[in-house]
Amino acid sequence: MRVGIIHLIHESNTFLQSQTNFSNFQKDHLLLGQEIESAFEGAFHEVGGFFKGLHEAGIEAVPIFSARTTPSGTITADSYNRLMTNLSQELSKAGKLDGLLVAPHGATVSEEFPDADGEWLYRVRNQVGAELPIISTIDLHANLSQRMVDACNAIIAYRTNPHLDQDNRGLEAARLLARTLRQEVHPVQAAAFPPMVINIERQLTSASPCRELYQKASEIHDRPGVLSVSIGLGFPYSDVEEMGSSLLVVTDGDKPRAQAYVRELAKYLWDQREHFVGRLLSIQDALDEAARTKGTVGLLDMGDNVGGGSPADGTLLAHAAHESSMHPSFVALYDPEASEEAVAAGVGKSMKLRMGGKTDTYHGKPLELVVTVKSIHDGAFTETENRHGGLTKVEMGPTAIVESEKGMVVQLTSRRTPPFSEHQLKSCGVNPTDLRLIIIKGVHAPVAAYQPICKRLIRVNTPGVTTANMGELPYQNRRRPLFPFEANTTWRF
Repeated sequence: MRVGIIHLIHESNTFLQSQTNFSNFQKDHLLLGQEIESAFEGAFHEVGGFFKGLHEAGIEAVPIFSARTTPSGTITADSYNRLMTNLSQELSKAGKLDGLLVAPHGATVSEEFPDADGEWLYRVRNQVGAELPIISTIDLHANLSQRMVDACNAIIAYRTNPHLDQDNRGLEAARLLARTLRQEVHPVQAAAFPPMVINIERQLTSASPCRELYQKASEIHDRPGVLSVSIGLGFPYSDVEEMGSSLLVVTDGDKPRAQAYVRELAKYLWDQREHFVGRLLSIQDALDEAARTKGTVGLLDMGDNVGGGSPADGTLLAHAAHESSMHPSFVALYDPEASEEAVAAGVGKSMKLRMGGKTDTYHGKPLELVVTVKSIHDGAFTETENRHGGLTKVEMGPTAIVESEKGMVVQLTSRRTPPFSEHQLKSCGVNPTDLRLIIIKGVHAPVAAYQPICKRLIRVNTPGVTTANMGELPYQNRRRPLFPFEANTTWRF
């Protein structure tokens, strides 16, 4: 048997002024055919799990198309069309297939198709026909749509945030497809879409209230005839109709059972909705809490969450931290211009630099300091542990480490780099445990890397295109009513 593999992942923040182009995929990751398997060898990623599961089952893996880029703005219409043309052409070349394993994100948006994942899954379904089994993985931040559900035989979402189970979900999907091809099971699925948004600050799966929600899902998963149970926590920074929470149950040939179980899980979530409203802490309150904590403290900059598409050059927390007495402190800023200036000056040179705050006006003014260039690096490092995103090779581009007289260490990168690995610091000679404050541009994704380092992680309600204060975001296309925006929202199961 031959099973095709398709991977197209982009988390689209529609509040960003800049858009995502085809060149972004070309620069980051756009692969065809056999080069795909080599790229995911050793990665803790669902595509790696696909290959592992198919090899385990004695099924030929047929890698077809693989594309991703760092979370960023809406994909332009032309870029999305080019991606679709490439995908369709490669699928046509793949020959006869017995099934497909696919990996969309679930929160991809293009100019023409707000439900971009539903659109490409629908096109793939039309191209291969109604009978070919398609099993999909999705990010737990997916804004699931009914169109996505209808295009696949089963959808399996990640279960951990930070995403440390991607390879296991890929392996689970491959095993389910193998069982389907052997006619041992006949997966059918049902989804529910309660009209509510789970605040990003509440989306740590190992803590309440998510922990109890996933315990309920596990209890349903253990029932006879259930093949998979998934929760979509949602991605609040895609302003689309599908934005919000979702639940999905896959059973063995029993659609009524799937519908009953998904309603049960949805009712549990809806009854607990008040617990999923964000708890927001101001910059000053966060600094006060950090001052009361001995040792290294991580300040999670929720408004400049790079993993949610933010610019990565926000300075609001950096300004406040620099004015505090808690040093040495650290912040990583995406600033190719300042990085180039520091590299040109050379190690040991003191200079006045304007750093960060250059992408837009939402995330603070440039941090203008007299700094000394401490070191210069190529920005490449390898992550050997299982971290959010599942990847092992990271490229930050030419990178400079500079330090102010007060003791603020600034990492100036030439590429936007999500803070998923402590090696972002270590590869540039910065020892995280020597720091008093680490400004970390994320919410939950950095926890796996930084929880072992920091005595405490504090989530800070900073402004920006990924602010946890959703009431500040200019939504135009979301569903209405939607809790907690419309506090009196009602829902019939």
